Amino acid sequence: MKIESKSFGTAIVYGLIFIFIFAALCSLIFSLILRFTSVREVSLQYIITAFSFIGLFGGGFLSGGKRKQKGWLIGGLTGLIYSFIIFMFQYLGYDRLFTGEQFIYHICYILIAMMGGILGVNMSTNSSRTVL
Repeated sequence: MKIESKSFGTAIVYGLIFIFIFAALCSLIFSLILRFTSVREVSLQYIITAFSFIGLFGGGFLSGGKRKQKGWLIGGLTGLIYSFIIFMFQYLGYDRLFTGEQFIYHICYILIAMMGGILGVNMSTNSSRTVL
């Protein structure tokens, strides 16, 4: 049981590290685009949202692939812990709670990470099928 909980936590940490590194790289790229071109932030809103969904999906996928079972749970926990970290940063750093729109985004982030976890488990398992 102890080994199982260790791999469970390790898989979540791998997913969270992926999410935050992906977010940092995307932030760097978008900040350079905004700084050195005439593109405005409003025009990139949907692209930034799409990349955040891709990052959460990738984190859930990596978590599910590392754990190799219970992908919906490991992906959901990865998304939930990510949302909790962002909430704590916003609450403790800016003294603000989530708005309704942010709450909906984070529910979607958790669901996207769950889907990534499910797919990560299914892609990582080596199940051989026998044709009769």
